[in-house]
Formats: sequence, structure tokens, C-alpha cells
Amino acid sequence: MKIVPDTSVIIDGRITELVKDRKIQKADVIIPIAVLSELEHQANNGKETGSNGLNEVIELQKLDKEGKITLHFIGNYPSREDIENHRIDSIIRDIAEETRATLFTSDKIQAQVAKAKGIKVYYLHPYHEEMPLKILKYFDEETMSIHLRQGCKPIAKKGKPGNFKLIEIKNEKITEKELVEMTHQIIEHAKRDADSFIEIERKGATVIQLKNMRIVIARQPFSDKFEITATKPIVKLSIDDYNLADELKKRLTDYNRGIFISGAPGSGKSTFAQAIAEYLYELGAVVKTMEQPRDLQVREEITQYAPLEKNMELTADILLLVRPDFVIFDEVRRSNDFKIFADMRLAGIGLIGVTHANRAIDAIQRLVGRVELGMIPQVVDTVIHIVGGVVKEILELEFTVKIPYGMEEADLARPVIVVKNFYTKKILFEIYSYGEQVVVMPVGEKKTSPMKKLAEGSLKKIIKKYIDGNIEVKINDGSATVYVEEPQIPYLIGRGGKTISKVEEEAGIKINVEPFESNVVTPHIVKRKKDVVLKIGKVFSGRIADVILNGEVVYSSKISTQGDIKIGRSSKMGKKLIESIASEMYPMVKIK
Repeated sequence: MKIVPDTSVIIDGRITELVKDRKIQKADVIIPIAVLSELEHQANNGKETGSNGLNEVIELQKLDKEGKITLHFIGNYPSREDIENHRIDSIIRDIAEETRATLFTSDKIQAQVAKAKGIKVYYLHPYHEEMPLKILKYFDEETMSIHLRQGCKPIAKKGKPGNFKLIEIKNEKITEKELVEMTHQIIEHAKRDADSFIEIERKGATVIQLKNMRIVIARQPFSDKFEITATKPIVKLSIDDYNLADELKKRLTDYNRGIFISGAPGSGKSTFAQAIAEYLYELGAVVKTMEQPRDLQVREEITQYAPLEKNMELTADILLLVRPDFVIFDEVRRSNDFKIFADMRLAGIGLIGVTHANRAIDAIQRLVGRVELGMIPQVVDTVIHIVGGVVKEILELEFTVKIPYGMEEADLARPVIVVKNFYTKKILFEIYSYGEQVVVMPVGEKKTSPMKKLAEGSLKKIIKKYIDGNIEVKINDGSATVYVEEPQIPYLIGRGGKTISKVEEEAGIKINVEPFESNVVTPHIVKRKKDVVLKIGKVFSGRIADVILNGEVVYSSKISTQGDIKIGRSSKMGKKLIESIASEMYPMVKIK
């Protein structure tokens, strides 16, 4: 018996299965070089199908050595023209015809064309047509996800978002062979099922949407071991299940709003997003989604778009032509995603984004640096934070000009984004520019001025643009005192006070300039494994010195014969010094 298997059968591992079941015995198995070439091409591109097919050929080599089959390779490598014109299947049929062999295939079209040419064909039904998916046996009504790792016991996450536990669902460790067989079946099912598709395929990683189940397959070199993770939604909620206030529902239906849904992984963000999508559709709006992977469980009438040519920016271009009323942008993560979100929002589309964040304010902070500060409230004016499948917090953003919280001088007024609690309207945070930094400042009981924490490093950087040498800054409410070496004072003040005026304008704070005291020096700092060493100079050995941080004496010690002061890194003072140096707040030493 002569057999010519095509690519579909090799990828499926069907020939080795038939040989082991003794349905094929002592057969001549002829593999066209074109099949091997196609598998090599797929494997080089990181496709799971290519790796699976090559593993099957290796298994056939073993069966050949055991004398159970005779393996042959026939034909030539296909040309670029053959590949571009999709002639691989034709080449395989030609070899079957020339060798008078039986063509084994799981491809219906390949089988029909071969029969039309009078070639003997043995059609093998795809795995998913013959048996249920093996991966489904690990799921029950309470299972959110399963985690299958080579050499480990299968684990399932059971419960609901925010209230789940990990449970071992099988005592036996899962083998690589079992994972390979499962992968074959999943991929073939995804290729042939109308409601399933291969979403992402990279070298060592494949993401598949299998109906309502998202499956991530990872193997070397991407992961250290073969692993399959499958996630399946166990609840589908409507907007009414969240008991939202009418005021919030009204905001959701206003296409002039930009809304973020935030939450930690597994918190129920996507479940809430799909509930909103269906709610908007029921109100008569045209709703689309942008997703990678496409795993929102929305009704048939809502189109789900993936990255066009692997580029979400191209998807956004198409959506602007489609002109939906609302777009759900699932998983806004990368910098480019935030820019696309902002561009679509400013184009006038009602936009609802889903993003990872542990707190609602963190979702807003993810926009900082990616979107111009003054544009943030126009891009996102509402953040709905989900914890354990429940709406935990809602923030709204407004843009105004005011004196930031903690500052007192009227001339320090600047553009500020005010972040409020949606229901109580209580101000929780203020976001504004301070020097070269963007500050996200909690608003609450006044303990220490925000400038105390933030201004010193920023002000030093600004002053260093104009003078060299040692600089020390002491912050007061609404003003700062800058200590510099006496010869540097004229350069910092500038002719007619022009230089210091520029510094004040850039820093947003009034500045007084003072010289260092003659007995105050800046030590050279050496960080050792166990100590922080302040090198002052042998000329001062034996004298008492005060260590000054932020204008205050924090430590006193006698200078050693080597002219330095050693402070243990693990001590309270040592830790304080390390933190200050990391924040570019360098100590001064006053010699007594």
C-alpha cells in the first residue's frame, strides 16, 4: 500500500495514529518535499502548525526504523512562484498521481479535486468532527480557567471574578504528548469552525479564540515548558445586574463622553464592557468593538474588529469610515493604544476603553505622557473601576485654572485637572505640571506641602541649566531658598534679575538666593556594601560635623583621621541617606 499524506494529515498526526492502531501496516509512506518545505516555512514563522507537523515527521522516522512503515521523500522544493500561487496542494496531488498512491487528506477541497482527477483518496474527517475537544473535559459550570503545564498536575480556577480559588483537578501530571495532541485538535478545530479562529501566532506562542473560549498555547523558546491556558466566561450579565444610577446610565449613552473601564486582571472588566455594548445596542446605537484577542461575548449584531494587518491603527481608520455611534476598545495597554484611543475620541466617536489598573486613578495616570496633559479630560472624562465584578469607584475629570492644593501664592495658579468622586463631587486628586514633572496630588488633610516632596529635585535641575557647582534648596510654603557658592550668585541672579526670573517662571515658585556658610562643605559620597561614606577631607579630621539634609541637621559625628564619616547602610540614618541620594537630595556637612 502506497500513501501520500498532505499537510493537513501530517499536522494532525493522523498517520502515526493509524499505524499504532494497526489500520495501516507495512505501508510505503511517501512525503512530498513540498509538504516538508511548507512545514519548515510555518515553523520558521513561529506557527504551532509547523512545529506539530515536523514532530509528526520525526515520529514517522521512528516508525520507519521500527519496520512498521517504509518512509520516502519525493519531489523538489517548491519555487517562490509555487508558494505565492498556492500550488503546494497541486504538487502533492501530482506526486500521488505519479506514484499511483492513495492521497490521505483532511481537506475537503483537496479530496474533491483529487477525486475529479481520478486519484485514489482516503478522506480523514478532522478531529473536531470525530470527537469532542479534549480540553472541554476540564471545564464545569464553575470553572473560569484551566492551566495545563507539562510535568505538572492540571489546575483550574473556580468561582467568580474577585472570589475564586485554584483547585487541582487531576492527580496525574500532564505529559508533553497529551499537550501536543490537545494542541493539534484545538488548532484544527479553530481552522474549520466558523465561530473560531487563530488570533495571534508567534514563535512559541499561539492565541486561539475557540467559540467563547480563549486559549493561549506557549512552548519553547517563549516559555520554559509546554503550557496551555484556557479561559471561559462563566457569567454573562446585563447592565441591570450592576444596579447603576440613572445619572451614570445617561453618561454611558452620551457619545460626547470618553470612558475608561479599569480593574485588575480577572476583575470582571470585560464582562461589564460587553454588558454596556449590548445595552447601547438595545437603545438603537450602532456598536463595534476593537479587540486583540476578540473574546468579548457580545450579540451577533455587534461586529468585533481585530488589528487590521496586525495594526490597530489601521482598524481605527476603517472604523472612522464605518461611523459607529460607539466603539468598545478592549485592552488599551500599549502607548500606541492610548494614542489611538485619543485620536478616535477627538474624532467624535463615543468611546469606551478597557484597561488594566489597580486603582481608578492609575487608569488616568496611564494617559500621562501619552496624551497631552490639557487634552486628557477631553479624551477620558469618566473612569469606572471594577473590583470582583462590582462597580467599586467612579471618577470624573474636569479641566480648570486654579492654585493647586497646598500652594498659597496667587501667581502660582496654573491649568489643573480636577479628579472628583462621580456621586459626591468631592475632589480626590489634582493633576498639573510642576517644573518638568506632572504631579498627581492627592487632596486631603494638609500635612506637608506638596512642594516639600516634589520641588527640590525639580528646582535643582532647572538651576543647573544656568550655573555649575553645589546647590542646596530649602522649601517653604510658596517660596524656596537656594544656597549656592558665593561666586555663583551673580550668574544665578543675572543682569537686572533676568536669570532668576526665568528660573522662577519655569519652576512656578518664588526664590531667594543665599550663599553657603563658609564652614559648610559638600562631601564626596561613596556607597559601599555596608556603609555610606561621606568624604570631607583630611584637613577636617578630628572635628565635629553636622550632616544637613533639606536645611535640617539630621546627624552629628566626629570626622575620622581619614577625613570622612561612615554611616551604616542598614541604620535608620543610612537608609534615609540612600533614599535622599536616590531622589537627588544630596547632604551637606557643616564643620564645627
